[in-house]
This record gives sequence, C-alpha cells and structure tokens, in this order.
Amino acid sequence: MSGFPSTGRSHDEIMGDLRALRGDDVRWQDGRTFGLVYDGGPAVHAIAEAAAVEYLHENALNTAAVPSLARIQSDVVRWTADLLHGTEAASAAGTPASGFMTSGGTESILCSVLASRERAEHERGVTEPIMVLASSAHAAFHKGAHLFGLETRVVGVGDDWRADVEAMAELAAGPDAERIVLFVASAPQYPQGVIDDIGAIAALADDLGANCHVDACMGGFFLPFADRLGRDVPPFDFRVRGVTSMSADVHKLGYAPKGASVVLHRDKGLRRHQTFVFDDWLGGFYASPNLQGTRSGLPMAAAWSVIQTLGVEGYLDLTSRALETADRVRAGVEATPGIRTLGDGRFQLVAIAAELDGNGAPRLDVFAVGDAMGRRGWHLDRQHRPDSLHLTVSAGNEPVIGDFLDALTEAVTEVGTTSVEDRSTTYATID
Repeated sequence: MSGFPSTGRSHDEIMGDLRALRGDDVRWQDGRTFGLVYDGGPAVHAIAEAAAVEYLHENALNTAAVPSLARIQSDVVRWTADLLHGTEAASAAGTPASGFMTSGGTESILCSVLASRERAEHERGVTEPIMVLASSAHAAFHKGAHLFGLETRVVGVGDDWRADVEAMAELAAGPDAERIVLFVASAPQYPQGVIDDIGAIAALADDLGANCHVDACMGGFFLPFADRLGRDVPPFDFRVRGVTSMSADVHKLGYAPKGASVVLHRDKGLRRHQTFVFDDWLGGFYASPNLQGTRSGLPMAAAWSVIQTLGVEGYLDLTSRALETADRVRAGVEATPGIRTLGDGRFQLVAIAAELDGNGAPRLDVFAVGDAMGRRGWHLDRQHRPDSLHLTVSAGNEPVIGDFLDALTEAVTEVGTTSVEDRSTTYATID
C-alpha cells in the first residue's frame, strides 16, 4: 500500500493484514523473549484487556472532564509511593512522596532531569547545570541532558559494575560542584543488574543541595517484593536520606501493558519543578504534569486494574517465580564451559559474557552465541564493553527455561571458535 487509502476496507481484511504483519515479531507469549514484554499470566491479560476496552478512547489531558482518570492516577501514584516508602518517609515539608503517571521509563527519567534543572535554578541560581552519572545509567538520562541543556559528567563503574562513588565524590568536591544539579543512581542498573550504592550517592547530592534520582524503572515493582521474599536488598528508596525522586515502571515487572510508569518526588514542593503552567494563551489555561499533553487513559486504567488484580500476594508469587528462574539461568550459565555471568546480580537481570583465557581474551564470540540462539527462536539483546547478552527474566519465562538452557548449551557448542562480523548492539531503533 503506497498511498493514503482511497476506500475503506473490511474489519476481517484489516485484522488479517495485522496478523500477517506480526509474523516476524518476537514471540513473548511463548516465554522466548527476555524483556520488551512481561507476561503476568491469563488473569492479568484478562483484566488489562477489559480495562483497555473500557478506556480505549479516554483522554487524561483534562482530568476535570474525566475525573475517573484523576482518581486512577492518584491511586497508582499513591500505591507506588507506599511500595517505595514514600509515605512513611515524608520530608520536612510534611507531605508524602507524590508524582504522576507517565508513558514509560524514558519519560519518567526526562521529567526527573527537568525537575532537577528547574529546582537548581530556582533555589540556587544555577544556569549552567551539570548531571553526574555512571556509564551504566540508562541512556535516557543523556537524552534528558540533550533536551534540557545539561552538561554530563560520566564516571565509570567498579569491578562490581556499580557506579564509581569515589569518582562522583571528586566531582562533588571539584571546581564545578556548585553547578551540579543531579546525581543519578540505579536500582538496579540495567546492563548487569546490580544496585548502585544509593546511600553514598544520595549523600553527595544532599550535601550540595542537588537532586538524587534513583532509576528504579526495573526495580520499583520488583525489589520491594524480593525483599519480602528474603533476598538481600539494600535500602534504595525514599528511606534513604537525599533521594529526591524515583522512577518505577508498572509496565515492566508490574506486569501492566505498555505505556505505564510513575515518577515520584519526595514531596509536592519538589514535584512542582516538573510541571509546566501557561495562562497567556487564547485557548485558555494550560497545565501539563509531564511531557505529554493528551494522555491516553488506556494504559493508566490497565495499570490500575492489574495492580489490584495481583495485590501483594500476586506480586510475591510472580517475583518469586522470576527470581527462581533467574537463579536457574545463572547456575546454567556458570555450568557451561566458555561463558559466564557478569557481576553478582541476584535479581531478575542477567548478563552473559564469554569466559576469558589466561591472556584476558574471550574464549568465544558471545554475539555468535546470541545469533545461534536467535536461529533457535530465542530473543536476546546485545551489550558491549564487554560484549555480552542481556536477559530480563520474568515469570513468563519460567515454563520454558529448561528449553532455553538446553538451547544455550547447544549454541555454545555449535559456535566453538567461530565469530560474526556484525558487532552492533541495538537496544532501541529509529525507523
């Protein structure tokens, strides 16, 4: 179809084409994809789909017109704040953590970067802002720096893959310290799945009067339940002094459909630096809580419904299954000659790299292993420095993880000492 459709087509024709178009899409429904979509099971699917139909056409642009979406957003934000100890750890201002729903982790991160810049200019007169972050922090922070005019100071990671706090401290004591508006910490960071030293990073921010954002997009709906299940989870949320904002994705390990994240600020006073208000327009008063204007009610209602369907008991079950499955993956990798896991990840994220020989060179090409897995129907993301394969394990992978480990062993054997020319590492694409 080259031009704009000249005539309408039937429902069956259109749906047939849509299903045909999906022929090459990853099969997350079969548990063969580690990331992108997180499968909470039939009950979660059913309530999400019913809520989606109910709110398919609703718009959260003006919640005075659609007050149900104001209530839905308020509930989801309050529940998330409660999960991350933002209610009990109210600031000196006396208000609990508050925030807004967004379209995803990237938007939540962008909002936190913007709020950091605005707060520093308002309170400290900073006009040339700097963000301090590790090379493991999500790329969306760099996008935020680009969009909102912040300079970045990037530190490395240690042998444990955690942010280099000593390097951050040197910047905090350096000549540009007064320009620092934001320190970034991750819980956990995406590439190797480890939690940064949140307390130390937040303390640096607190001493300077700067913001500390904890990116818990991966951990916000996972680590609290892992903690309750007995995993060693260091304090990472609003219990930590100096943490001013957090991001948590309901559409990741919260198992809601895509388009649902939450950005939280320690109190409403900090939250106001995120919002935009304009009243000099012929169209009337305009206020926007995040980066979107029109906001679909569909993902908001679906997230609200999924959280209530699962509750604490449901999340504990899904988290337990994901943890046990990830443990099986780590054990299987370590038992396979030629490959290893990176870091001491104890949660749902796993990075698989090649073992090193006596000279520090990889014993095999792990990207070739990834390609061999792809031919077997398994989707794994590539990473670099060093080359590795990335898995975000969720409960939906549990039924087929034995098949995965068998395929991984076969792929390693098949690859041997061969390699592939393609060294690309595509996390996201532009088309």
